[in-house]
Amino acid sequence: MGVEVALRGVRVRYGPLEALHGVDLVVPTGAVTVLLGRNGAGRTSVLHAVAGVVRLSGGRVVWRGRDVTGLSVHQRVRAGLALVPAERGVFGSLTVAENLGLGGGRGARPGAAVAVFPELAALLPRRAGELSGGQQQLVAVGRALAADPGLLLLDEPERGLAPAVAARLHAALLARAATGRTVVLTAQVLPRALAGEVFVHMLHRGEVGFSGEPGEPVPGESGSGGGTGGTGASG
Repeated sequence: MGVEVALRGVRVRYGPLEALHGVDLVVPTGAVTVLLGRNGAGRTSVLHAVAGVVRLSGGRVVWRGRDVTGLSVHQRVRAGLALVPAERGVFGSLTVAENLGLGGGRGARPGAAVAVFPELAALLPRRAGELSGGQQQLVAVGRALAADPGLLLLDEPERGLAPAVAARLHAALLARAATGRTVVLTAQVLPRALAGEVFVHMLHRGEVGFSGEPGEPVPGESGSGGGTGGTGASG
Protein backbone atom coordinates (compact mmCIF):
# COMPACT_ATOMS: atom_id res chain seq x y z
CA MET A 1 0.00 0.00 0.00
CA GLY A 2 1.36 3.39 -0.98
CA VAL A 3 1.52 6.63 0.96
CA GLU A 4 -1.10 9.27 0.22
CA VAL A 5 -0.04 11.90 2.75
CA ALA A 6 2.90 12.20 5.13
CA LEU A 7 3.32 14.79 7.87
CA ARG A 8 6.98 15.38 8.71
CA GLY A 9 7.72 17.19 11.96
CA VAL A 10 4.57 19.29 11.61
CA ARG A 11 4.03 22.08 14.11
CA VAL A 12 0.91 24.25 14.29
CA ARG A 13 0.47 27.26 16.52
CA TYR A 14 -2.59 29.32 17.41
CA GLY A 15 -1.13 32.47 18.87
CA PRO A 16 1.03 31.52 21.87
CA LEU A 17 -0.34 27.95 21.99
CA GLU A 18 1.20 25.12 20.01
CA ALA A 19 -1.42 22.55 18.96
CA LEU A 20 0.89 20.10 17.15
CA HIS A 21 4.35 19.38 18.50
CA GLY A 22 6.39 18.05 15.58
CA VAL A 23 3.89 15.44 14.40
CA ASP A 24 5.04 12.63 12.13
CA LEU A 25 2.36 10.41 10.62
CA VAL A 26 1.53 8.63 7.40
CA VAL A 27 -1.83 8.17 5.68
CA PRO A 28 -1.94 5.11 3.39
CA THR A 29 -3.43 5.37 -0.09
CA GLY A 30 -6.73 3.67 -0.78
CA ALA A 31 -7.69 3.23 2.86
CA VAL A 32 -9.74 4.80 5.63
CA THR A 33 -7.60 6.38 8.34
CA VAL A 34 -9.12 7.45 11.66
CA LEU A 35 -7.56 10.13 13.86
CA LEU A 36 -8.63 9.29 17.41
CA GLY A 37 -8.39 11.58 20.42
CA ARG A 38 -10.29 13.71 22.84
CA ASN A 39 -11.10 17.36 22.22
CA GLY A 40 -7.86 19.31 22.15
CA ALA A 41 -5.76 16.30 21.16
CA GLY A 42 -4.84 17.84 17.78
CA ARG A 43 -7.05 15.83 15.44
CA THR A 44 -8.61 18.85 13.72
CA SER A 45 -5.23 20.56 13.47
CA VAL A 46 -3.89 17.54 11.56
CA LEU A 47 -6.75 17.77 9.07
CA HIS A 48 -6.26 21.51 8.71
CA ALA A 49 -2.53 21.03 8.15
CA VAL A 50 -3.21 18.54 5.37
CA ALA A 51 -5.85 20.78 3.78
CA GLY A 52 -3.77 23.95 4.06
CA VAL A 53 -6.28 25.71 6.33
CA VAL A 54 -3.52 26.62 8.81
CA ARG A 55 -0.01 27.84 8.19
CA LEU A 56 2.61 25.51 9.62
CA SER A 57 5.09 26.89 12.13
CA GLY A 58 7.39 23.98 11.37
CA GLY A 59 7.68 20.80 9.32
CA ARG A 60 6.11 19.93 5.99
CA VAL A 61 3.19 18.14 4.34
CA VAL A 62 3.93 15.71 1.52
CA TRP A 63 0.99 14.64 -0.67
CA ARG A 64 1.52 11.93 -3.26
CA GLY A 65 5.26 12.46 -3.04
CA ARG A 66 5.06 16.24 -3.52
CA ASP A 67 5.80 18.83 -0.85
CA VAL A 68 2.57 20.86 -0.75
CA THR A 69 3.35 22.89 2.37
CA GLY A 70 3.29 26.14 0.41
CA LEU A 71 0.10 25.43 -1.55
CA SER A 72 -3.14 27.23 -0.69
CA VAL A 73 -6.41 25.51 0.20
CA HIS A 74 -7.80 26.26 -3.27
CA GLN A 75 -4.77 24.74 -4.96
CA ARG A 76 -5.16 21.57 -2.92
CA VAL A 77 -8.88 21.41 -3.68
CA ARG A 78 -8.17 21.71 -7.39
CA ALA A 79 -5.68 18.85 -7.03
CA GLY A 80 -8.39 16.56 -5.63
CA LEU A 81 -8.80 17.25 -1.90
CA ALA A 82 -12.06 17.91 -0.03
CA LEU A 83 -12.49 18.89 3.63
CA VAL A 84 -15.74 18.61 5.58
CA PRO A 85 -15.33 20.71 8.75
CA ALA A 86 -16.98 19.84 12.05
CA GLU A 87 -19.00 23.06 12.01
CA ARG A 88 -21.21 21.98 9.09
CA GLY A 89 -19.70 23.73 6.11
CA VAL A 90 -22.74 24.56 4.01
CA PHE A 91 -23.68 27.64 2.01
CA GLY A 92 -26.82 28.69 3.83
CA SER A 93 -28.17 30.99 1.12
CA LEU A 94 -28.01 28.24 -1.52
CA THR A 95 -30.45 25.38 -1.94
CA VAL A 96 -29.45 21.84 -1.09
CA ALA A 97 -29.31 21.04 -4.80
CA GLU A 98 -27.00 24.01 -5.40
CA ASN A 99 -24.79 22.96 -2.49
CA LEU A 100 -24.48 19.45 -3.88
CA GLY A 101 -23.63 20.90 -7.29
CA LEU A 102 -20.50 22.60 -6.00
CA GLY A 103 -18.10 19.90 -7.05
CA GLY A 104 -14.70 21.58 -7.15
CA GLY A 105 -12.50 20.99 -10.16
CA ARG A 106 -13.72 17.43 -10.85
CA GLY A 107 -17.38 18.14 -11.54
CA ALA A 108 -20.08 17.26 -9.06
CA ARG A 109 -22.18 14.11 -9.00
CA PRO A 110 -25.16 15.01 -6.76
CA GLY A 111 -26.67 11.59 -7.37
CA ALA A 112 -23.80 10.04 -5.43
CA ALA A 113 -24.82 12.04 -2.36
CA VAL A 114 -28.50 11.14 -2.66
CA ALA A 115 -27.58 7.47 -3.12
CA VAL A 116 -25.91 7.45 0.30
CA PHE A 117 -28.35 9.87 1.93
CA PRO A 118 -31.80 9.41 0.29
CA GLU A 119 -33.10 11.81 2.94
CA LEU A 120 -31.62 14.60 0.82
CA ALA A 121 -33.99 13.99 -2.10
CA ALA A 122 -36.91 15.76 -0.43
CA LEU A 123 -34.66 18.61 0.70
CA LEU A 124 -33.15 19.53 -2.68
CA PRO A 125 -35.25 22.70 -3.25
CA ARG A 126 -34.82 24.01 0.30
CA ARG A 127 -32.18 26.53 1.35
CA ALA A 128 -29.44 24.91 3.41
CA GLY A 129 -29.60 27.62 6.07
CA GLU A 130 -33.18 26.61 6.90
CA LEU A 131 -32.29 23.01 7.74
CA SER A 132 -31.64 21.43 11.12
CA GLY A 133 -28.09 20.80 12.25
CA GLY A 134 -28.23 17.12 11.34
CA GLN A 135 -29.65 17.89 7.91
CA GLN A 136 -26.91 20.45 7.28
CA GLN A 137 -24.37 17.80 8.19
CA LEU A 138 -25.87 15.51 5.55
CA VAL A 139 -25.54 18.29 2.98
CA ALA A 140 -21.93 19.03 3.90
CA VAL A 141 -20.85 15.40 3.75
CA GLY A 142 -22.99 14.78 0.68
CA ARG A 143 -21.40 17.68 -1.18
CA ALA A 144 -17.94 16.19 -0.53
CA LEU A 145 -19.08 12.79 -1.77
CA ALA A 146 -20.58 14.41 -4.86
CA ALA A 147 -17.26 16.09 -5.62
CA ASP A 148 -15.60 12.64 -5.71
CA PRO A 149 -12.20 13.78 -4.38
CA GLY A 150 -9.14 11.58 -4.35
CA LEU A 151 -8.48 12.63 -0.73
CA LEU A 152 -11.49 13.17 1.54
CA LEU A 153 -11.02 14.70 5.00
CA LEU A 154 -13.93 14.66 7.48
CA ASP A 155 -13.93 16.18 10.96
CA GLU A 156 -16.28 14.13 13.19
CA PRO A 157 -18.70 13.40 10.33
CA GLU A 158 -21.07 11.42 12.59
CA ARG A 159 -21.98 14.53 14.58
CA GLY A 160 -25.74 15.04 14.46
CA LEU A 161 -26.42 11.89 12.43
CA ALA A 162 -28.74 9.08 13.47
CA PRO A 163 -26.96 5.71 13.98
CA ALA A 164 -28.51 4.19 10.85
CA VAL A 165 -27.40 7.17 8.75
CA ALA A 166 -23.90 7.06 10.24
CA ALA A 167 -23.70 3.35 9.38
CA ARG A 168 -24.54 4.16 5.74
CA LEU A 169 -21.84 6.81 5.73
CA HIS A 170 -19.24 4.39 7.10
CA ALA A 171 -20.14 1.84 4.43
CA ALA A 172 -19.79 4.51 1.74
CA LEU A 173 -16.38 5.55 3.05
CA LEU A 174 -15.12 1.96 3.02
CA ALA A 175 -16.48 1.57 -0.51
CA ARG A 176 -14.56 4.67 -1.59
CA ALA A 177 -11.36 3.24 -0.16
CA ALA A 178 -11.96 0.00 -2.04
CA THR A 179 -11.84 1.98 -5.30
CA GLY A 180 -8.42 3.44 -4.44
CA ARG A 181 -9.52 6.74 -2.94
CA THR A 182 -8.25 7.87 0.45
CA VAL A 183 -10.35 8.91 3.44
CA VAL A 184 -9.23 10.50 6.72
CA LEU A 185 -11.74 11.18 9.49
CA THR A 186 -11.61 12.19 13.12
CA ALA A 187 -13.48 10.58 16.00
CA GLN A 188 -13.34 10.43 19.77
CA VAL A 189 -14.31 6.75 19.74
CA LEU A 190 -13.58 4.33 16.91
CA PRO A 191 -16.90 3.61 15.11
CA ARG A 192 -17.73 -0.06 15.49
CA ALA A 193 -18.53 -0.38 11.78
CA LEU A 194 -14.96 0.64 10.93
CA ALA A 195 -13.15 -1.57 13.45
CA GLY A 196 -10.84 -3.98 11.69
CA GLU A 197 -11.12 -2.07 8.41
CA VAL A 198 -9.07 1.06 9.05
CA PHE A 199 -5.69 2.45 10.03
CA VAL A 200 -5.58 4.43 13.28
CA HIS A 201 -3.52 7.29 14.69
CA MET A 202 -4.21 8.13 18.33
CA LEU A 203 -3.35 11.70 19.27
CA HIS A 204 -2.74 13.05 22.75
CA ARG A 205 -1.94 16.70 23.47
CA GLY A 206 -0.60 17.42 20.02
CA GLU A 207 1.49 14.28 19.62
CA VAL A 208 0.94 10.84 18.11
CA GLY A 209 0.75 8.23 20.83
CA PHE A 210 -0.02 5.21 18.66
CA SER A 211 -0.25 4.29 14.98
CA GLY A 212 -1.50 0.97 13.71
CA GLU A 213 -4.51 -1.21 13.11
CA PRO A 214 -7.40 -1.47 15.60
CA GLY A 215 -6.80 -4.17 18.18
CA GLU A 216 -3.02 -3.83 18.23
CA PRO A 217 -1.59 -3.22 21.71
CA VAL A 218 -0.96 0.42 22.55
CA PRO A 219 2.57 1.00 23.84
CA GLY A 220 2.63 1.78 27.54
CA GLU A 221 -0.82 0.32 28.25
CA SER A 222 -1.72 -3.05 29.70
CA GLY A 223 -4.81 -5.06 30.49
CA SER A 224 -7.93 -5.66 28.47
CA GLY A 225 -8.30 -2.01 27.50
CA GLY A 226 -4.89 -1.76 25.83
CA GLY A 227 -6.04 -2.02 22.20
CA THR A 228 -7.80 0.51 20.05
CA GLY A 229 -10.72 -1.64 18.98
CA GLY A 230 -13.95 0.02 20.10
CA THR A 231 -12.25 2.45 22.46
CA GLY A 232 -11.55 6.16 22.49
CA ALA A 233 -8.16 7.80 22.82
CA SER A 234 -6.43 8.09 26.13
CA GLY A 235 -6.49 11.89 26.09
